[in-house]
Amino acid sequence: MASGRELAGWLAAALLVRWAVSLHSYSGMAVPPRYGDYEAQRHWMEITVNLPPHQWYRNSSANDLSWWGLDYPPLSGYQSWVTGQYVRLREPAAVELVKSRGYETPSSKMLLRQTVLASDAAVFLPAAAAAAAAFSTGGSTTRQRLAVLVALLFNPAAILIDHGHFQYNCIGLGLALGGAAAAAAGREVLASVLFSLSLNHKQMGLYYAPAFFDFLLGRCLQRRTVLGKAGAVLRLGLAVAATFVALWAPWLVGGAGSTLGVLRRIFPTQRGLYEDYVANFWCASSRFVKWARLLSQGRLVQLCGAATLAAAAPAMAAQVVRPTPRGFLLCLANSAMAFFLFSYQVHEKSILLPLLPLSLLLGREQPRLLRWLNAMAVFSMVPLLKKDGLALATAAATAACHAAITLAGWEAEGGARQARQQGSSSGRGGQLPAAAARFALRLSLVVCAALLAASAVAPPPQRLPFLYDALITFWAFLHFFALFIYTNWLQLVEFRRAAPTAKAKKRV
Repeated sequence: MASGRELAGWLAAALLVRWAVSLHSYSGMAVPPRYGDYEAQRHWMEITVNLPPHQWYRNSSANDLSWWGLDYPPLSGYQSWVTGQYVRLREPAAVELVKSRGYETPSSKMLLRQTVLASDAAVFLPAAAAAAAAFSTGGSTTRQRLAVLVALLFNPAAILIDHGHFQYNCIGLGLALGGAAAAAAGREVLASVLFSLSLNHKQMGLYYAPAFFDFLLGRCLQRRTVLGKAGAVLRLGLAVAATFVALWAPWLVGGAGSTLGVLRRIFPTQRGLYEDYVANFWCASSRFVKWARLLSQGRLVQLCGAATLAAAAPAMAAQVVRPTPRGFLLCLANSAMAFFLFSYQVHEKSILLPLLPLSLLLGREQPRLLRWLNAMAVFSMVPLLKKDGLALATAAATAACHAAITLAGWEAEGGARQARQQGSSSGRGGQLPAAAARFALRLSLVVCAALLAASAVAPPPQRLPFLYDALITFWAFLHFFALFIYTNWLQLVEFRRAAPTAKAKKRV
């Protein structure tokens, strides 16, 4: 992809940006009585290193589920056990059962930050390198492939959420990214296993499920014979089932209701339509339509499910009929964005899921659009990051990542221009007019800057204390919805482009 020294330099720079962000505050820092996501992750380490797996999701005197009870799938529990063992080795008081609630010391902060950095380096960074290679077309230059890798490594929103706010999304996203790379390389069984692991790390991996299912199914259906098609589907089904059984074994044999109890923890429906300010349809439209008053909670869950499936359906259908690696990336983005915009109980960090495949796609084809998207993703999370005390880290990390992507992507930008000039010979299509795109993106960012400046110098009215948060949410939603329309159009262009390929394969 690049010289070893150059690649090592970029990897070191990516880790340096992550480390610098980790020096800042985190979610719930010194904010009793509940603290925040940092306390949740620390508490899961406390529970998993002190209790057997079948008690991790069960309420007891030692595991009060009302205090940040574990509500992620089993692989997150295993990850908490591994990181918790490291923390207990260095500072046992940080994970002492029951007594460590709200535990905060500078040394424990350093230890927990180290576990996130190590997880990122061990899972996400190699997955990013594999994906950048797997999705590079034959016409890609070494510099263009490097630009795609840098786009993945310097995603400011992901860095700020994991190393600032404090989470381990790098693991689930890295496993999904590795699965996507394996699928593009034709290693469908490995792709199924890796995606199953991702899904068992965080349930928001479901955002990618339609894309993985339809792309892999489409590949299976391309086999020449009925027996070949059935055999391919069976192999993938067995790989998924084996992975789930291995991860869920402690709860499958834990007695009646054990597995169901875990599922209730993972998929709660009592929390409401959304939390805080998130740039999706339900939150943005709630200023005009009071959904919670109009419909019962059960009806809202059904409405969200139907809307999400309807929004993702065109991209799903395209990959079943004509699966291609580029179409797979678009389907991943469109499926994830459909979930982000329309599904139930969406969090601000969920924008990371559509952003990941779009970084792979736009890092080479439209780096200018990717830089705008990174900025918009961070902008959409400003209410959350501001609450965490990460304003300075947000500005610095976003600027550093923008500079890195710009520096690495100069040749990719030239390649994209050449592809546009070649027109139909490039086979891509779907590019926005350059002048119009530049004007629209600049206008968008000017309004973002104006909103941020106004929120910094002009206090909101007393009767509307969250005015700026609502405006930020609504402005970001408009852009994400417009991007969703554009990427679905790209999916249609890719579907039409793939038609000769599909016909040719049938003749082989």
